[in-house]
Amino acid sequence: MSETLLCILLVTSSAKGSNLVYHWPPSPTIVSRLARPLPTNDFPGALTDNPWRAANSPDNPAEDSQRDFSQLTLDDDEEYYWQRPRLRRDRSVSFTQPSSHPTSRRASPSKDAKDMYDFDGARGASASSAGQHAGGTPGSTGDEYNSLLGYSTEFLAQILCPPSSMCHQKFELIVDDLAFIGHPVCADPDGGWRFAPEKRPARGRGSKKGQSPQDEERLLTPERAASTPSMLRTDDVGMQRFHFVVVLDLPDPSSSASGNLAKYFDTIYEQIAFNITAVLYQEQILSKYVEAQSELLGTLREDFANRGESFPDFMYEALKVSTIAPAMKTLYDAIKEKSIARVTINELPIELQLPPYIDTLLHADEEIEPEDEHEDEDSEPSAWGPEMSFAWRLPALTPWKALLRLDEEGEQGYQLYMQLRAAQLNPAERELAEQLIRFLDIASVSLTLAEMASLLDWDLKSQVYPAVRWLVLHRRAKIVDVVHSGLKTVFSVPQKFPAPLAKLSSDFAEAFVDADVPPLPRLLAMISTATHKQTANHFFATVVGSKERIQLYFDVVLWMLKRDLLIRLHLRIRIIATEELKKLVRKRWEERVARRRSRSRARSISRGRASSKGGSYDGELRGISNERVGPSLETVTESSPVEYWVSLSPKTARKQARQMSSEPPADRKVDGEEEKADEYDEELLSSSADEAKWEEYYQNGGDDNIPSMISDPARATPLERRWLAAMSEGKDPHIVRRFEHIHQYFDGKCSDDEILYTAEISRKQLREVLHHYEEYVRLSGPSRTITSTDT
Repeated sequence: MSETLLCILLVTSSAKGSNLVYHWPPSPTIVSRLARPLPTNDFPGALTDNPWRAANSPDNPAEDSQRDFSQLTLDDDEEYYWQRPRLRRDRSVSFTQPSSHPTSRRASPSKDAKDMYDFDGARGASASSAGQHAGGTPGSTGDEYNSLLGYSTEFLAQILCPPSSMCHQKFELIVDDLAFIGHPVCADPDGGWRFAPEKRPARGRGSKKGQSPQDEERLLTPERAASTPSMLRTDDVGMQRFHFVVVLDLPDPSSSASGNLAKYFDTIYEQIAFNITAVLYQEQILSKYVEAQSELLGTLREDFANRGESFPDFMYEALKVSTIAPAMKTLYDAIKEKSIARVTINELPIELQLPPYIDTLLHADEEIEPEDEHEDEDSEPSAWGPEMSFAWRLPALTPWKALLRLDEEGEQGYQLYMQLRAAQLNPAERELAEQLIRFLDIASVSLTLAEMASLLDWDLKSQVYPAVRWLVLHRRAKIVDVVHSGLKTVFSVPQKFPAPLAKLSSDFAEAFVDADVPPLPRLLAMISTATHKQTANHFFATVVGSKERIQLYFDVVLWMLKRDLLIRLHLRIRIIATEELKKLVRKRWEERVARRRSRSRARSISRGRASSKGGSYDGELRGISNERVGPSLETVTESSPVEYWVSLSPKTARKQARQMSSEPPADRKVDGEEEKADEYDEELLSSSADEAKWEEYYQNGGDDNIPSMISDPARATPLERRWLAAMSEGKDPHIVRRFEHIHQYFDGKCSDDEILYTAEISRKQLREVLHHYEEYVRLSGPSRTITSTDT
């Protein structure tokens, strides 16, 4: 918004008419726009046309090669600049603007033709105050008091004070190249200012899209409403409406992606216009603050204009006698500087800010930051909350990140402590404040958020994350990667610096004036060149050199991290199946397939032989059974099974049943033996579908002469699982179990910190696994983060 913000203004309406109370800055400048491409004279003959260039070509020997192009200049370029349509009107057709305000209480403008042209006349008269190309050179004193942005102040006041039916909702008006955003509010029909009689719990800052925030703004402080009169006198003819407006230079819709311009306006409305209006509305109900300030500034403005004082003198005098004027100036300056606006309205301090990267919505060709620097798909979508999920570009809020405090510079570093240790806190709030102070005391870039939760005995998601969100939202802390306590961390430098290197170098020299550290450019060069080293590429080995200097350079690292001058490099791991491993697995697979087919043929032959001998075998078996135990079950007809079993004694019946169940047919004996012998092969080739997939892989170009990367070990194919199993042959069982537990994270996306936290292993255990499987793993990033001696 710092690119498009033109000014902030306050407009009021009463029985006397509408009035522009105050605005900042005193003389806002409108950015000039081109109606057609403006030619430049950056080379000789640039302003000539093609036929002239062809006729006077330097290749023509008949012409003099020495020509004077100094006279070829663009005499009048005003026609190339875009002007508002009404500024092209002949000033003679406009009428004169009346000097006095209308006394009528009519809600609509006058229907008189002369009154309709008064606005054009005021606008035409103020054209000179806007400067050349609609742009910003102040005119006479009277014009400055009565015009703004090329319009008369009375015209702006009337169009920015809508009727009561349009109040208490979002206001968005686009006029030519200007956009007006606000939230107008009005008094009740009887002229009184009061809270809504029905009090509902507030839903927090702002309202949902498409809903009016009227209830929220009326219920900001319902406990204070009890001390104010419930009704005002109906004969009070004071202020009826007021409107806090943010004026923007209308961005070019074609320069941003679809829908971004609407999001841009919505964010400005929700974060700035509505919040300021809510506070002003509350203070107007409680103490008529807005009305009193408007009368004060109006009287001062009239007094300076009558005395012939310059308009800038009035603007700066208003900063001394009024409290709402400094708040508007502070808000404007903070938005331009992309910082937090800490303003005070009627002794009520509030903080306002816009997302740091909101201006990037207006540039479709904005450079995209690396994906790992921002929240990715694997992070929790609601970790930052809806308020910070748009135009903040925050890294993923994960347990393995660390917290870097930003409030240690200047007096604002202790502001939070003073607020939390305030004597007026109740016991419950004081306990919460003490816990937050303890949280800030142990916060360090060497501790992960999970470790901080463990030390404080806090729940990570319900206690630690909300505290981190609050600190980041108020720009008192930022999320960074963990830094080793001994500075054995590999850093790199960003591609773009957040500020000019000369300015950063000056600030660095001022911060470490008495320390024995190299200049910032040399330090950045040392860090940048160290990333290409295979060993000893961490910060301690590259820059520090000795343990006695760790604390000094730890402060240097913190200073650089606060200004986004360091990027920690992460280690990511991939699994590669080598040519030898693939050939071995394929050879074994072919042998097992051949053995399986051979056994299948043998089973078929055995079953055929058994079936051919089945008749004689059964006859012999029945003969033996008949001789020993009498008639068998096969000889019993279906009509007499009960009679047969009744004729047998219990002992004889149990004996015959055991004999029949313990003597299976011959074909079952053969199948059982062969299935037991082929149990290992069935485990490897679990189904014919897997075998078909293997055959399809080799038939469709699967090449064992080149290595293959297992892109997602957690969802490995049957063939990739055979490769992973073959990698573990001949290794210690506990190493194999650990590898099988953590290889799902070796997808090239999970960082080393994420692997250590998710798998719940130490860095030493990870280093041990990588050492035993070094033939099959490929590391991307600084390998020193794993091979170092730290645990």
